[in-house]
Amino acid sequence: MSNQNSEKENLEVLKPFRLVKFFSYTSIGVVAFTTLILAWIISNYTTTTLLDRSKEYTLVLAENLSHQVFQQFVLPLALQNRQIALQDIRQYKKLDDIIRNATHGVNIQSVTIYSKKENIVSYSTVPELVGKKNLADKGYEEAIAGRDSSSFLLHGSLLNLLPGSPDVSCVIKTYIPLRKEKPFSVDESVMGVIEIVQDLSDDLEALIKLQGTILVTSMVVMAALFVVLSMIVHRADLIIEERSKERSRLEEKLSASQRLASLGKMVASVSHEIKNPLGIIHSTAEILGKRIAKVAPGKEHLATIIVDETARLDGIVREFLDFAKPQTPKLNDFAINDILRKIVSFMKADLEKRGVVIKMELAENLPWLKGDFDQLYQALMNIIVNAAQSMDQGGVVRVVTRLAEKGVVVEIADEGCGIDEEGLEQIFNPFYTTKNRGTGLGLAIVKNILDRHDAEIRVTSKEGHGSLFAIEFKFA
Repeated sequence: MSNQNSEKENLEVLKPFRLVKFFSYTSIGVVAFTTLILAWIISNYTTTTLLDRSKEYTLVLAENLSHQVFQQFVLPLALQNRQIALQDIRQYKKLDDIIRNATHGVNIQSVTIYSKKENIVSYSTVPELVGKKNLADKGYEEAIAGRDSSSFLLHGSLLNLLPGSPDVSCVIKTYIPLRKEKPFSVDESVMGVIEIVQDLSDDLEALIKLQGTILVTSMVVMAALFVVLSMIVHRADLIIEERSKERSRLEEKLSASQRLASLGKMVASVSHEIKNPLGIIHSTAEILGKRIAKVAPGKEHLATIIVDETARLDGIVREFLDFAKPQTPKLNDFAINDILRKIVSFMKADLEKRGVVIKMELAENLPWLKGDFDQLYQALMNIIVNAAQSMDQGGVVRVVTRLAEKGVVVEIADEGCGIDEEGLEQIFNPFYTTKNRGTGLGLAIVKNILDRHDAEIRVTSKEGHGSLFAIEFKFA
């Protein structure tokens, strides 16, 4: 049930961020689509504008050509009372020179002059076309009626940028009437039609490449923005997930603390109620033992059993009370080596009976620390006792002190059975024990004492290869 509640709470936390992610990705999608559309519109507008300018330029070129032809070819012949006869090689060559000089340096594919009476080619920069009929399109009729016109023949798009695509082609045809000019003619009547064909394939290809560049650049920029946004969202997702996990851990820790607090109150109450009767049983059993020794010699061991068991129960009750009602440490200067020497001196005889040898490597000239001597004595002795008890066949317990960067480190290593991974995760939990007899409060009390002294304890162990307890006391 608690897991379901936790999952629901996590979902509630993530809902707003999921909405933000949705709007973020939707916004970048809309921006990307809008940008591509704008890039397409701008590039098409640029292409259309440049082609229109080319059309205007070609019309100006055609008007200038018409003026040059009239001024330099038609007018001199008229002044000489001569008829226009392009069959005359001299007239044809003169007209050809005029037209080529007027279009020199301009990308003109061909210039053709059609007669007025019939759609016949009277002159062309492409000699093979001279004399042919009906080559002009509807622009010829517009020019005969006195109107200029231009038209494009386009073959090309962005698809032409793909490998293997056909070449881009763009041809503009301009038709303009060849008029008699004032003051030599009153009505400016049409004498013929000039057709100018200009090849703009290179310009169109450049424009298409420009379109492609704009679109590709826009796509690259949008892709970069999407990648950056994705990285930001991913990072935010990780942060929120980590915060959600941290929140769950804190809630679990708070819940555990509340349970332990309730358990502590109950244990303290029960232990207090048990302690007094145990004291009475213990003292009564001692008196009873003395009387049995007089009345029924040889049976006094029965009373001794009661005394020993009540003593053991009294020890368990004291552990419960130490866990349920931890004492506030009395901070005074102390030397860590003094605590360890006192513990070893006290336990040496008992440990030797077990076949346990303690080897001490205590660093000299360690700085003084602040703490409660008695509580730390209890904590360190508990660790050393556990180390000795882990070695059923005896062995070596190594006690080392050394100076660290931020404080003093105490290491207690044994050659015992070791601790598995599951045990390492629960070793400091109250009531967790692997012993047949024990409350499972010893290391929990050790952890509480060290936490109150702002000391950090780390355990490394491998099953069957012993354990190492490292305690770091930080400088005040």
